[in-house]
Amino acid sequence: MVSIEQNVWGVTPEGEAIVLYTLRNDKGAEVQISNFGAAIVSAKMPDREGRMADVVLGYKHPEGYFFDGAAAGKSVGRCANRIAYGRMTIEGKEYRLEINNGVNHLHGGTKNFANRLWESRVETNRVVMALTSEDGDQGYPGELYVEAAFDFDDDNSLEITYMAKTTKTTVVNLTNHVYFNLAGEASGSVLDHELRLNCSKVLEMNERQIPTGRLLDVEGTPQDFREFRPFRPGIDSEFNHIRDFRGYDHPFVIDGWKPDILGEVGTLREKKSGRTVTVLTSQPSVMIYTGNWLSGGCPETKSGGRYEDYAGVAMECQNYPDAVNHPEFPSPLLHPGEFYCQKIVFRFGTC
Repeated sequence: MVSIEQNVWGVTPEGEAIVLYTLRNDKGAEVQISNFGAAIVSAKMPDREGRMADVVLGYKHPEGYFFDGAAAGKSVGRCANRIAYGRMTIEGKEYRLEINNGVNHLHGGTKNFANRLWESRVETNRVVMALTSEDGDQGYPGELYVEAAFDFDDDNSLEITYMAKTTKTTVVNLTNHVYFNLAGEASGSVLDHELRLNCSKVLEMNERQIPTGRLLDVEGTPQDFREFRPFRPGIDSEFNHIRDFRGYDHPFVIDGWKPDILGEVGTLREKKSGRTVTVLTSQPSVMIYTGNWLSGGCPETKSGGRYEDYAGVAMECQNYPDAVNHPEFPSPLLHPGEFYCQKIVFRFGTC
């Protein structure tokens, strides 16, 4: 059985309570979730000897989560990832969105879902967060109602279900921006972690971190993770702008993806501790980001320090970046009367 505790962790600048939920299973593993940004704040998981460590990057104080550039552990939206030049056309009407990442719009804008307080409640053995995004919020059309449900079980699986409905056709692409370090959140670089992905193609990127529309075969490249390989050897490669991006920051296409079907993305492992996390999703791609810009911008960490670049890796299950401007990509549009529902599962284990 999973027990759920809730405590007031802090307050927003507006004086609203930030609640921290602790979901603990019979094995002593636990996940903590905050209603600020619908964020995964920690995940304490056993190594192969049963020793617990927090494997999720995060901050010491709740204020650290206010507008942090890394969006650590948080639920981002309306549209995760980038929209080129902040421009999109929906049903013949052009929309201009905030430019907040070079020449692009990123993660739904500065005041995106990651930087808001969600309404939250406990439903039996799950925590549900809810948010209403008004028509025109951050430039997006339609009033959007969103829920994020967090389930944790005795098999150390954390499942997130994102649901949404809209009053006007709009773009929806929700994901969680959790960073993992399976050796423990304060243990330094993840570049020697090994990753295996069920992905034989990666989107070709331009120098502005926008997909060109082409899919590249990963075979024989530094982005071939079809069998376990560490990040470090490929980090300086010129292939697909890896070096230009200071590391991996690329969307991989999940093999055999079918809409509304949960499929396996892959597994991250850390050999010394034996910890693993296997990822499943109903989304068509996974953004692998090796924390290339973590240093300097992060608030005080849970362990009282500062994260350096590559201190964690994010595996963000989502639609393709800039999909609204690529008719050949899976559509990110949600129409009135439709129901958006996407799942992400992080299944922790050992090897």
